[in-house]
Amino acid sequence: MRLKDQPCILVTGADGFIGSHLVEALAGAGCRVRAMALYNAEGRHGWLEALPPALRPAVEVVLGDVRDPASAAAAVQGATVVFHLAALVAIPYSYRAPQSYVDTNVTGTLVMLQAARAAGVARFVHTSTSEVYGTARQVPIGEDHPLNAQSPYAATKVAADQMALACHRSFGIPVTVVRPFNAYGPRQSGRGVVPSILVQALAGRERIRLGALHPTRDFTFVQDTARGFMALAEADAAVGEVANLGTGHEIAVGDLLDLIGEVLGRPLAPEADAQRLRPATSEVERLVASAAKAERLAGWRPLHTGREGLRRGLAATAAWFAEPAHLARYKADVYGV
Repeated sequence: MRLKDQPCILVTGADGFIGSHLVEALAGAGCRVRAMALYNAEGRHGWLEALPPALRPAVEVVLGDVRDPASAAAAVQGATVVFHLAALVAIPYSYRAPQSYVDTNVTGTLVMLQAARAAGVARFVHTSTSEVYGTARQVPIGEDHPLNAQSPYAATKVAADQMALACHRSFGIPVTVVRPFNAYGPRQSGRGVVPSILVQALAGRERIRLGALHPTRDFTFVQDTARGFMALAEADAAVGEVANLGTGHEIAVGDLLDLIGEVLGRPLAPEADAQRLRPATSEVERLVASAAKAERLAGWRPLHTGREGLRRGLAATAAWFAEPAHLARYKADVYGV
């Protein structure tokens, strides 16, 4: 199937980081997009407000809540493809309010699946996370790696993934589960380690408050991630499948700090901060993806690969954060993991 031929494509969580980039990529490819954002009293549209003016006529913004069946049914009406990205994703807060993660990530996913089933959509692309794997038992991590949730957030994403796959097997909903590895880039929340480092550094700090420096992650530039979502949605072979989106390159948080310092042209030193540490048995020590399945099913390859690709992506991200209007939206003393 071709996305540009579809009458309407729904993106939930469209006001967020990856969601807004996906909406931008879809609209830029000539698709007609319905962007579902979480209702708020101010009527704000989150990062959708940063879309280039030329693309906005192709985007219909609707406010709602994926936990509410009426919102879900209204949003899905007339859509033939659903990209489901709406979720609570902050790992630290999941230790404090796990029920809210169950409500949004599990129940919200079920509500959207039921709405999609009733509407007879042609494709339902569900968003997972590399956190479902826990610390790598073998590398690179393929989709057959055991699932091992090490945080309440990860546990709800395992449950949501399994709900989506069960609905495919039980009711024939054409589901694809996309499992991104550590997306980074412009518009990312200050919770992420890349924006946390950048915001602190751009605020003039020489010592950057961080938690554990040894865990490794597979950082994937968000525009590559958005392309992966689209490629898998178009691939008939991806229906009923789970596919990773990652680069196959891992870097420790401490080495990432050094690389960002190189990008910014000045050395950065870490400062230990206990607030950023996860409980000992909850820390995911190592993540590095095999994306061979996404390439086999959909022909997807990331454009920002290896250390040099990561450097290019970080340079583009740093340039975006350095814009005064963008940096003003972040607080150097608010950060997470």
